[in-house]
Amino acid sequence: MIDLLHRWIGGTIGVLLMLLGLSGVALVHRHSWIMLPHAGETGPQSAERVAVLAQAVMSHGTPPRSTLFAGEAFGLSRLSWPDGGGAYVDWAGNAVARWNDAWGRPELWLFEFHHYLLAGDAGKMATGIAGIAGIALVLMGVILWWRTRRSFEFRLWPKRVSRPAIVRHHRDLGILLAPVLLLSLVTGATLIFRPIANILFGPGANAAIQATLDDPAAPPGAVSPDLDWHAMILTAHARFPDAEIRALILPAKPGAPITVRMRRPFEWLPNGRTMIWFAPATGAVIGARDAEDLPWQARAFNLLYPLHSASGTGLAHRLLMTLSGLGLALLGSFAVWSFWFRRPPAPVRARA
Repeated sequence: MIDLLHRWIGGTIGVLLMLLGLSGVALVHRHSWIMLPHAGETGPQSAERVAVLAQAVMSHGTPPRSTLFAGEAFGLSRLSWPDGGGAYVDWAGNAVARWNDAWGRPELWLFEFHHYLLAGDAGKMATGIAGIAGIALVLMGVILWWRTRRSFEFRLWPKRVSRPAIVRHHRDLGILLAPVLLLSLVTGATLIFRPIANILFGPGANAAIQATLDDPAAPPGAVSPDLDWHAMILTAHARFPDAEIRALILPAKPGAPITVRMRRPFEWLPNGRTMIWFAPATGAVIGARDAEDLPWQARAFNLLYPLHSASGTGLAHRLLMTLSGLGLALLGSFAVWSFWFRRPPAPVRARA
């Protein structure tokens, strides 16, 4: 019974790590395979261009809950509505793709799978547990490899499909990939289980990080249909003239502000953590936050996502995380074979 439970748990973790590795590789390169008109027309933003687009998308029909603006990484802006629908639009506001839910676009459901296993908070919890289990497996693998280090042999594939050959290949390949695997697993697990930040960045880090994620309270009142979105975007640009305007986000609940999210040149986080908030009823500025003024624990935490996703960090980093994802998939697949599909050795019968 214990052996069956051990094999089932080990195989399940292997499957999760394999699927997370493959989906992660696809997401790292998603901007390369989204084949839509104007998707490759990237470059520096113009604040006036962003302001004109914001006014257009917010003033016609049902305004989207969030607008993620095009920039240097991707040439289309993404609109998202509360019901799960969305659209990609060009700078003229013309829709080049529409969808009714996350299944309408492969990059969206891959993101949902990689982060939530398509199961909401329960899936997010399972992903985090798999990440922590992966960290433990890597550390134990390093300890076990050290005892047999003299027999190390580099191979991309096992010498034969047998348990001893696969175990040896798993051990030797794992020691080579250990640094990048730990980078992927530690950053991913910390993003899901934020209290781990207290271990990485010291006591009180989680509280300091949470304080930088809270929005200020907004004056009472619903979002006015007559707001001057063009002027609000230009106001945000005037407050942080060197920042790329990344997103315009409507309040998700009463008492929350309208948020314009920006990314200053020193920030690695793709959408930045520089914010300016507006009152929903009047469009007046009610607060701003400069990412340069954040406590060091929050700045360090903001590095975890770009390190995990290789977003905006260059080709070399994308290739490194591709290696990590493929290695995780390969090691996970052989772990599944070892736990679920290998046949136990036949018993040796005593000679008469």
